[in-house]
Amino acid sequence: MTVSVSEIAKLVGAEIIGDENLIINSIAKISDADTGSLTYLYNPSYEKYFEACKASAIIVKPDFNRTREDITYLLAPQPEKSFQKVVTTLFYKGYRLEGIASSAKIHPGAVVGENCAVGENVVISDGVRIGNNCKIFHNAVILEDCQIGNGTVIFPNVTLREECVIGNNVIIHSGAVIGGDGFGYVRDSSGNYQKVPQVGNVVLEDYVEIGCNATIDRAALGSTIIRSGTKIDNLVQIAHNVEVGSKTAISAQTGISGSTVIGDNCIVAGQVGFVDHIEISDGVIIAAQSGVSKSIKEPGIYWGYPAKNLKEGRKTEAHIRNLAEYARRIAELEEKVKKLEGE
Repeated sequence: MTVSVSEIAKLVGAEIIGDENLIINSIAKISDADTGSLTYLYNPSYEKYFEACKASAIIVKPDFNRTREDITYLLAPQPEKSFQKVVTTLFYKGYRLEGIASSAKIHPGAVVGENCAVGENVVISDGVRIGNNCKIFHNAVILEDCQIGNGTVIFPNVTLREECVIGNNVIIHSGAVIGGDGFGYVRDSSGNYQKVPQVGNVVLEDYVEIGCNATIDRAALGSTIIRSGTKIDNLVQIAHNVEVGSKTAISAQTGISGSTVIGDNCIVAGQVGFVDHIEISDGVIIAAQSGVSKSIKEPGIYWGYPAKNLKEGRKTEAHIRNLAEYARRIAELEEKVKKLEGE
């Protein structure tokens, strides 16, 4: 791909300082950029790379200190968003898969929409309905009566268990399992675990993205639901009957126990754990490695184990770090009290 700086500036609405006819043929991080490439700088911590940067052009904020004359500047209020638009529009090739492989096993009772591509060793079972313009990569398995909307991409080695409903423009990455049995058991009189049938399903609404090796369990009854626009990272476990709101982001290694409800526009950092049957308000941010043991009813930032409001949590942590000093001071005071009592 080759494109002029003037074309890039027009695309993102940037002002050019330098050679508007300069040709760009690649994109790169500021630390790795070379001649002919476009990079960007928005975080001050990366300014240390600027003087040695070999890029031909760079997107920066309008007030950036332009100390070099051998590089072309594109001035934009939000360089990171402008760069992302350049990547998406000009340099992103999308997901490539052509046609239907001869080794795909598509049940005659399945309905596959127009312009779909299906890779090798894909199994599509009876009663499955797949919309238009979908891509299903190699070794995926889609069991009975699943429904998949238009424009959805399913990468290699994904498993969709029976009766799951996948919306439009969903992306499911390799190794994810959607609709595995929920963790439901009861003990009998002998103390043995007896399986509780999990007869619900999973619903992924439009524009959901599921990371590699994430697992979303089917509901015991009803549906486990991931609402529209939500993004789920690799290695996330979502238990049966959980509901996650729209435009929420959940980072890697988070575990959400059964029947928990998480609101809209939440952010959950890595390795967070949720107990079961709690509710999380809209607009909540939960910091990494927190343990959420009760419902959170107000928007805000929460942190720690058990998770608490960040301001309160920091105060508690400060006291914990000073426990040794507190113990020393208490011991001194006790000695003074003893001496006063002895007088």
